[in-house]
Amino acid sequence: MYDPAQLAAIAAVHRRGAFDLAAAELHVTPSAISQRIKALEEETGTLLIRRGGPCRATETGLRLIRHHDEIALLERSLEQDLGLTPGPAMLRIAVNADSLATWILPALARTEGFLFDLVIDDQDVSQDWLRRGEVVAAITSHPGPLQGCDTLPLGALRYRATASPGYMARWFPEGVTLEALRQAPTLTFSDKDQLQARWVARYLRPQRQALPTHRMASSQAFVDACLTGLGWGMNPEALVRPHLASGALQELLPDTPLDVPLHWQFTRLAALALAPVTQEIRRAAAGTLV
Repeated sequence: MYDPAQLAAIAAVHRRGAFDLAAAELHVTPSAISQRIKALEEETGTLLIRRGGPCRATETGLRLIRHHDEIALLERSLEQDLGLTPGPAMLRIAVNADSLATWILPALARTEGFLFDLVIDDQDVSQDWLRRGEVVAAITSHPGPLQGCDTLPLGALRYRATASPGYMARWFPEGVTLEALRQAPTLTFSDKDQLQARWVARYLRPQRQALPTHRMASSQAFVDACLTGLGWGMNPEALVRPHLASGALQELLPDTPLDVPLHWQFTRLAALALAPVTQEIRRAAAGTLV
């Protein structure tokens, strides 16, 4: 049985990236954090934290962090079963930015007894956070299966390729064509974002040439950039619905949605403790996703 204080030290250093920040979180000294990690490394006989800027856990360290998170949730469930009043449990989950901007926050707000540590990443790679043991659950586009995890389908987040009327008049005076798209600036969330290319491939034809793009890691900035005519982009329908209705935005091609399936994937050991969160996430998804 590993020392919970030592496991907590590894998790804090990895997630905060520094010994002093981990010490502040756990209300101990940096020396105490160092001693706990050194003791656990000696016990396991392997390096658990790579010192640097930032500090990061090794593969073995990540496995111990996952164990720490699962045990914390299981202990909270036990305290509830015993009629005790446990303090809030920290729940670290991976969420894509567009879900965060459209539907998941009300679900989290309806769930009591948790403090949420949200890792924001693309839905196509969020499963990797779960595979590495850095989170106990994730909103992901991958149905799995992932070893040791359960997956529940949530529905699909619908996107619309949108731009302002002024942008459409400037860049697509003869209509939306592949030649025009090679010149018209688009919007990209990050290097992992393939939604714009996928839309082009689906409704026009496979696009091998990179699209000229602005980069901005913000769902709301995507909408604002489209409204101001900076570029065109794939926006969640829930965010642009009023702008489409008012005419402030329009679709590049009428009625050409792109649906991205989403799944709630979580570690099996934590399933019972996560049940209230799972219930609210499924409820919120049912009211928003298609």
